Formats: sequence, C-alpha cells, structure tokens
Amino acid sequence: MKLLRDILYQTRIKQVVGNTNVAIESICFDSLQVKSYCLFVAVPGTQVDGHQFIDKAVEQGAIAVVCEIIPEKKADEVTYIEVEDSSEALGIMASNYYDNPSSEIQLIGITGTNGKTTCATMLYRVFKFLGKKAGLISTVENRIHNEVVNATHTTPDAMSINGLLREMVDSGCTHCFMEVSSHALVQHRVTGLNFKGGVFTNITPEHLDYHKTFNEYISAKKLLFDNLSADSFALVNLDDRHAETMLQNCRAKTQKSFALKSMADFKAKVIDNQFSGLHMNIDGYDLYSKLVGRFNGYNILTAYGVSVLLEREPMEILTALSNISPVHGRFEYVISPDQVTAIVDFAHTPDALVNVLKTIDEIRTNNEEVITIVGCGGNRDTTKRPEMAKIACRWSNRVILTSDNPRFEDPQAIIDEMMKGVEPQDYRKVNSIVNRSEAIKMACSIASSGDIILIAGKGHETYQEVNGEKKHFDDMEEVNKSFKMLRE
Repeated sequence: MKLLRDILYQTRIKQVVGNTNVAIESICFDSLQVKSYCLFVAVPGTQVDGHQFIDKAVEQGAIAVVCEIIPEKKADEVTYIEVEDSSEALGIMASNYYDNPSSEIQLIGITGTNGKTTCATMLYRVFKFLGKKAGLISTVENRIHNEVVNATHTTPDAMSINGLLREMVDSGCTHCFMEVSSHALVQHRVTGLNFKGGVFTNITPEHLDYHKTFNEYISAKKLLFDNLSADSFALVNLDDRHAETMLQNCRAKTQKSFALKSMADFKAKVIDNQFSGLHMNIDGYDLYSKLVGRFNGYNILTAYGVSVLLEREPMEILTALSNISPVHGRFEYVISPDQVTAIVDFAHTPDALVNVLKTIDEIRTNNEEVITIVGCGGNRDTTKRPEMAKIACRWSNRVILTSDNPRFEDPQAIIDEMMKGVEPQDYRKVNSIVNRSEAIKMACSIASSGDIILIAGKGHETYQEVNGEKKHFDDMEEVNKSFKMLRE
C-alpha cells in the first residue's frame, strides 16, 4: 500500500481534483481488474479508450483516477488527476509503486528487428554460467533466476515489468536482460525504467501495420537510446546502416559498436559454419559455439560485447558462450532416421528468412533439396507477404505456403497475397496447403535422405491463433510426429 502522492512522483500533472494523501492498494489500467482502493489509469488505446470506463472503475471501488481528460461528472471522495500522457504516467507510477526496482539491478535493454530473444537469452545464460543470479524478460519466457514465468508479450506492460523486476531484486538477482519491442517503447511500457545499457541488433521493415512507415519504426527503436542516462552504455551493430541514427542525441557515457564486416570496438570473424556449430574469432580469441549461422555470429558477438561492458573477463565470457545451446525455436533442428534434417525457426520477417536460408545455403552440399514451409500472420503488416514467398522461392528447391497465425483473416487469402511474390518460373516448385500440420506432413513425405526442411515463422510458439482462439500447435512436435509416422 502506498500514498497516491508518492506514486505520482515525477509524472507530468496538469490538474488535481481531490486529495492525493490517500492510500492505494493497486494500480489498474483494465477496468475489469479494478477493486477497492485501486488507482485506475485511463489509457487511450488503439482500439478502446480507457476513458470510456472511468465511471465503471469508480463503481467497482477505484478511489483515484489518472486520465488525460477529467470527466464532467465526478464522484465524491474520488481523486482525479489530469496528466499530459496517461501511458507515460503509468510507466512512471508503476516504477514508483514497486519502489523503482530497475535502480537496484543492472538492467540491459535489447532492441532491433531480429536477434532480441537470442541475445537476451544468451546473456541470461552467460551470467548464470558465471555464477550470477540473473533475470530474463523475453518473447519465449520470463525468468527470475531459476523460476520460469510465462511470457505473453515480447515486452510486458509497465506494471508487470516492474513487478517482475521487484521479484528479481528481492530474489537477489544482480542483472536482468530484457527484450524491448518498438510497441513497448511507443506505448511507454518501459518509461520510468533505469537501463544500465541499451543494445541495437539490426533493423529492417517490420510492424508497419502499427508504425505505418519505416521511419516511424526506426524512431520507435531509437527511443530506447534517447532515454538512456549519462551513466549507462549503448552498444550498436555497426554493420547496420541505421546504427549511427540510434546514437544521435544519446546521452550514454559509453558508446560502443560491434561488427562482423566493419571496423568496430568489438570485432569478429566467422571461420567455419556447419550444422555442428560455428567457429569464430572474436577480438583475437577462438570460439567454438553450438549455435549455427552467420546471424548467430552477430548474436554471439552482441552477448560478448555486453558482457565485457558489464566488466566480465573475456576468457570467462567465451567459455560461457561456448557452452550455450540454441534458444528454443531459433534454428532448432532434428534429424530423422532417414537423415532428413528439419529446422524450426521463428523467422517471420523477410530479413530473418533470408538469414536462415542463406545459412542453410552455406552449409548444404547442393546434392540435397531445401524444402521451405512458410506462412504469414493475419492482421499484421501485409506488405511483407509477397516478399516472404519470393525469398522462399529464391533460396529453396520446393516451397509450401501455409498458415501461420491467421488470427481473424482468411488463411487462404493470406496465401493468395503471398503468391503474388512468386515469379512465373517458380510456380512449379510451389504448393499451398492451408492446414499447417498437413503442410509439415507433406514436406516430410517428399523429402529424401540428406534433404533439409525449413519450417519458418512460429519457432518457439506452442499455439496457432485462429479467429481469436489459441489452439495448441508446436512445429517441432508436428515434425517429430511426421517423422515417426513415416517410419511406421
């Protein structure tokens, strides 16, 4: 329980109607969760405006309301606070409510289009290997040292983040590695957090259904670096042409770069890339990793750079990195008794799909076929659909277009849009099967010994979202079932 006046510290208040010297037991931005002695925050959303539910929240026991427009009809003994931006205020208030846990832990934020999950998870595992208690906030899962907390978003809401951080601090965690999405930055879910470091992996067009333009998407990612404090560090991928943009007006005292191609503060070279893993040279040191692919070379180098900036010794970092296994759903593969290799990867953007298929192309002998299964999510950026199909055709011998998470769209209509990217000369290599399970079965049945199947788009996800309902679906489970069925 905290006093309202303390929760409001450093928020941009325009007007107060009522008493701020009242005790608050909880903060809610969903009127359905409001209970007695609650502070309700009315947040204007993309689909629903929280201001419409102020009266309902008061009826359910809210004794204070934070909003951008104070309603004309006000309840007695309820305090109304008008602020510049409700989302921004919620971020700050969430930190205050949990006694600013981010100031008691080394919090590292990782943003970019691809690589966030792998980098955050890798760093969590490195620091665990080095004997540190660490936390993780990621797309796949959240962790408080050894405790697993299910993840529902790439970056949770402000209250959930601060609640997780408070549990981490109280459990003795010294570090937390966190994915920071563009949505979270724009929606102020990380406002009020004290980041020890910010990391930029790369950026390619994504989420344009939300951000509308690529420049808006870039600006969203840049917010992480715009808000770093003077005693923090910034680490950027110099091989990405937008790296310098991220550092413009950044106040971080330490600004470093990493690269595989450019001259950077942290430099590496991929010497060998096989299904057995990577052989790299990092700053003059040899590293043998279980991870596969040049794109993972960047992820490894990112984790190395962050660890050095967090004052770990290079040799102990490299030892830890060499012991790390692939992240679930990121170039995770299984080999059938008939020597067919099936790879499950989260690649759901054109750039990520190119990276995975290029990796396969580097490893393959050209005596085998590459069969790619790919779909696109519904109610998301439609511009990438033809591009995804075009890329799959460019790098594969056979392509099966199928459902991803169609959500509220007709899955066949999504596939039809993808087909627009298929060149006439590639028509013969493309099949479309709406049922994702059947698509995987087909790929396994047509594959011969030595062939490589890529199942792209869902990776770690254990569900398929159709018409608002999430049904259990796991790509790795499906491919194993198909391999087993073919043996029987």
